[in-house]
Amino acid sequence: MSSASIYTNDLDKNQANYQALTPISFLQRSASVYPDYPAIIHGNATTTYADFYKRSRQLASALEKAGIKKTDTVSVILANTPPMLEAHYGVPMMGAVLHSLNTRLDAKVLAFQLDHAKCKMLILDLEFSDVVKQALALMQEPTPILIDYIDPEFDVEGERLSQLDYESFIAVGDPQYDWQYPDDEWDAISLNYTSGTTGNPKGVVYHHRGAHLMGYGNVIAANLPKHPVYLWTLPMFHCNGWCFPWSLSVQAGTHVCLRWVRPKAMFDAIADHKVTHLCGAPIVMSTLLNAPENEKRPLPHTVEFITAAAPPPEAVLAGMADAGFNVTHVYGLTESYGPAVVNEWKAEWNNLPDDERTTKKARQGVRYPALEDLCVMDPQTMEKVPADGETMGEVMFKGNIVMKGYLRNPQASAQAFEGGWFHSGDLGVMHPDGYIQLKDRSKDIIISGGENISSIEVEDTLYKHPKITAAAVVARPDDKWGETPCAFVELKPGEDLTEAEVISHCREHLANFKAPKIVVFGELPKTSTGKVQKFKLRDMAKGL
Repeated sequence: MSSASIYTNDLDKNQANYQALTPISFLQRSASVYPDYPAIIHGNATTTYADFYKRSRQLASALEKAGIKKTDTVSVILANTPPMLEAHYGVPMMGAVLHSLNTRLDAKVLAFQLDHAKCKMLILDLEFSDVVKQALALMQEPTPILIDYIDPEFDVEGERLSQLDYESFIAVGDPQYDWQYPDDEWDAISLNYTSGTTGNPKGVVYHHRGAHLMGYGNVIAANLPKHPVYLWTLPMFHCNGWCFPWSLSVQAGTHVCLRWVRPKAMFDAIADHKVTHLCGAPIVMSTLLNAPENEKRPLPHTVEFITAAAPPPEAVLAGMADAGFNVTHVYGLTESYGPAVVNEWKAEWNNLPDDERTTKKARQGVRYPALEDLCVMDPQTMEKVPADGETMGEVMFKGNIVMKGYLRNPQASAQAFEGGWFHSGDLGVMHPDGYIQLKDRSKDIIISGGENISSIEVEDTLYKHPKITAAAVVARPDDKWGETPCAFVELKPGEDLTEAEVISHCREHLANFKAPKIVVFGELPKTSTGKVQKFKLRDMAKGL
């Protein structure tokens, strides 16, 4: 018998020394330790941690009484309001899976997601009832149980789709509901759909273990102190709000809800509630910097701003610093629970010349504390590329904050995990100091205002126009949105179209934010085999 066996014999897991990891435990602890501390501020209403925990348990109980079972999908289409936060705890408390719908999507895509997820219940904000009604009419699966949320703090117009409103629904729930830890920390906790790069979007499944570890990971990466005050400028439907609904409970922080991302509301919230942290795409920074002077308010202290997507231009970073914000750049994907890479800034870099400092800022960074490995590899040989800052490869992830896989899509899951790594589809380089930098997107994704837009989806729409013979869509840098779609279009002989007509056609078939902002007419540059040379189009778009 080997000597190692003394550490395995009679040392088994049991109920006293092993518990499945879940972020639900964070809320339970904060409610116990800080019951009277403000957990949620929404308009003029404040919810304490004791009440946050109680209402989440009521939701879990009400779901169970309504016939929702373990592993059922509960979908929500909500603004950044208290029910969205309660759903992040109440739904998994009774073993169901939370599916957050992107409020900007069109009815066709919403219907696909509801069908694909086999949604059993849908909690909807009246603001989105029109598009939801259209989506329900397109569904193939049975119509889910509908619960209307009527915001008591804001006047929101919209048609009632259910006889039951959210407050009445959870009122029947038990505030002392005896929620259970998941049977296995690998159990699904949430479902988030990708943008659908080549056809229908893919359903990314998160587990309790990953969400728990991201709870701690965000605390470290975002430097969340005890009792942070967090402003919800980031939509919670984005990767479960980058897991911050769970992270805030680790430090008993205060969620400041923001129904609409508008400059005056942001400045008022930051000043009135002494906000310490917020997250968002470059569009949020532009909104803050370009706000009318009469809507701006002095900041109570330096406010931490965590941003993703394209690295902010140096001018924007300087403007944010002058306005009182400290910007941290992160990178990740839906498949990695949101941010899994952070541009870990070193104090000595502040003394570098401007151009060198800008070069450092442009890098995506190093792995999150909750991620086990990050590298740039040759996807064919699965060997790491030299860390020379020049050799291109595919960025790959490995660890506990990588998704379980794609829902009902084993082929796509197998491709994503080929060779024991998650393949991001993003192309980049590794610098000698271990920091990665993206160089291109092999999936041709355009990130506009924090939203992913598939160039293929927009191109397919353009090809449906009877006067268009060829089309290609690329990202065009935009100071406000980060990137916007730019369409290059070839017309059939003798046909004529205006830019406005092309954009209108796209808006008829796509969500408005996916429509191109600029249309260029002319012959597309192609290789000898007829393949469109998108790198030339990207250069052209940058010069427009």
